[in-house]
Amino acid sequence: MKNISIILINYNTAKFTLDCITSIYKNTTKTIDFEIIVVDNNSEDEDYKILCEGLKKNPDVVLHSSPINTGFGGGNMLGFQYAKGQYVLFINNDVVLKNDVLSTAYNFMETNLSVGVCTAQNFDEHNNFVPSFDHDKGLRKLIFGRSFLETINPKKYPKRKQEYKAPLEVNFVNGAFMFFRKKQYEEVGGFDSNIFLYFEEMDICYRLRQKNYSCVLLSEAKIVHFQGASTGISTVLKKEGFISYLYVLKKNYSYLKFKIIQLYLVITFLVKPKKWDLLPIAIKGGDLSSSLKNSQLEREIAR
Repeated sequence: MKNISIILINYNTAKFTLDCITSIYKNTTKTIDFEIIVVDNNSEDEDYKILCEGLKKNPDVVLHSSPINTGFGGGNMLGFQYAKGQYVLFINNDVVLKNDVLSTAYNFMETNLSVGVCTAQNFDEHNNFVPSFDHDKGLRKLIFGRSFLETINPKKYPKRKQEYKAPLEVNFVNGAFMFFRKKQYEEVGGFDSNIFLYFEEMDICYRLRQKNYSCVLLSEAKIVHFQGASTGISTVLKKEGFISYLYVLKKNYSYLKFKIIQLYLVITFLVKPKKWDLLPIAIKGGDLSSSLKNSQLEREIAR
């Protein structure tokens, strides 16, 4: 049996995917038995050709293609169907390893059975440390902000903008590198493929914690994350992220708590012109009908 199944998604960023794979082979000790599964999320023909040509150098890598862009959760769930490892690493294709993170994560999880998922410390392409975890984005965070919560209750809300020297339990880990024990990943149902992009990590970490599994940042494991390279930045994606955020809150929080947050957001956006583009989404409250995934499926059906 493989120790680790590594799953990464390619969407029109073949160069990043190939660099990620190269860094895995380069930085992983031979004592770790792993497999790499690449899911192409319906890339353009030219990018797909570059990917296929590059993968010829690593014939052990398995490539699966999706007929539509299924998003982060859907793409990873597609790849997971083929995973044979005891552990599963979901890694963004715009990540390269700085050290032997697979051995670090594997050894840690082998001796910490109550941990559901762990992540690595993130650095940008200039080797600057960047936050590698976050706090639940509930009402307290919205009203008081991260900095205030981290100041008054650092044990519950550890400082995000700080490099750590020991493992740290957190609310939810960075989605660029999520290392699960396969059994626990299956126990909570994996990624919610209703979510097209963003907040998948908040959702699955919440479900792990509900079953008393912890989420941990590994101080020794380090990666470079070219943030945004795999998705880009646009108004459309900002709206998609907000839809996902509301959906996750509505799914996991009580009806009353969600309605209080929704009301707070609507009132706040009304007095902030820069947020008016998000106001209709806030009023609908996490309605997935306007999600990119839903609109894509409608186009496919109409063909």
